[in-house]
Amino acid sequence: MLDDRSLNRALLARQHLLQRTSDDVPTVVEHLVGLQAQNPWSPFLGLWSRVDGFTTADLDAALTDRTLLRMAVMRSTVHLVTARDAPVLGALAVPVMARELRGNSRRRGALDVVDLDRLVERAAAYVRAEPRRTTDLGAHLAQEWPAAHPQDLSAFARALLPMVQVTPRGLWRQSAATTWTTLDAWVPDAVAAAEDLTAADVRARALEDVVLRYLGAFGPASVADVQAWSGLTGLRDVLAGLRDRLVVLPAVPARAGGRTRELLDLPDAPRPDGDVPAPVRLLADYDNLWLAHAQRTRVIDDEHRLRLRTPNGRLPAAVLVDGRVRATWAMTRESAGPGRAGRRVTATLTVTPLDPLPAARRREVLEAAEPAVRFLADDADAHVVRYAD
Repeated sequence: MLDDRSLNRALLARQHLLQRTSDDVPTVVEHLVGLQAQNPWSPFLGLWSRVDGFTTADLDAALTDRTLLRMAVMRSTVHLVTARDAPVLGALAVPVMARELRGNSRRRGALDVVDLDRLVERAAAYVRAEPRRTTDLGAHLAQEWPAAHPQDLSAFARALLPMVQVTPRGLWRQSAATTWTTLDAWVPDAVAAAEDLTAADVRARALEDVVLRYLGAFGPASVADVQAWSGLTGLRDVLAGLRDRLVVLPAVPARAGGRTRELLDLPDAPRPDGDVPAPVRLLADYDNLWLAHAQRTRVIDDEHRLRLRTPNGRLPAAVLVDGRVRATWAMTRESAGPGRAGRRVTATLTVTPLDPLPAARRREVLEAAEPAVRFLADDADAHVVRYAD
């Protein structure tokens, strides 16, 4: 009978958060089936927390040579994924994004005046010719559909057409406007080597493979968990078809008096004892660790999760203490006086606990935050860690 602590340790082990891995960056990204990357800096911290000896140059190199790229996949959110994974994950995500597109009440009026097939064709030709900024894409499409808002038109294109956010956006300390091209224009060899998912049997095999990989990175899990992570629906039949390749594990009911849950897992996946120590780790905002399950009590208390929820869905950067989200963190920068690059910059990382932590845990948090602020603010002259009671 698995409890939340056992599930927590299994998750941390598979996420390389119990112990950093020596695998190279593309291997880690592929194992995790991508890392959240809405903010360009997020995957840098995500990898630094998981990969031994990781440097920002490691990810910059993989983005520059297009081994890795940033595109919208799971849950219609931007992820860092491998070029090899991108065609399959992008194709599986299109129905999810199309469903959300049609469910957006604010954009429903624009849908009535737009030929979506024609929009996809026009948008693809425009961004294949050369990468285009979001505003330029919207303005170009508005020439044919002036009754629709350009922002809606560019959103339709991004939802229905697998597109990549091109570099230099996404590189460390290089700012650039969000600029798009099609996946096949950015990594043509990877797209040419990928199977065509329009055939039902090919799509079914691709779904099975992604589900198995999800379990390898996030399991043990339920059907609802897989669907929460992917944004896909109707996966019960997929899991049913895989049962002879999986183990069925009972889990403690979510609440007193509830029914025992049935979780599925890979037979040989790590499931360490719940007493295994877990080091403090700082996570980036939106880290999949605490977004990849329908029931998230293995990593955060429901009370804390509800407190952190905002109307626009934004999530703070989190601190794992004993494997659970027990604090948030934020960083500020202040300039004053002469420094190595003009004015002296001080970077301050502030940790805010969700509940009071024992003194020993506070020390662990501060010790973990020190190298984190130096990594995140590698251009600052001074680094400070604050603990906000």
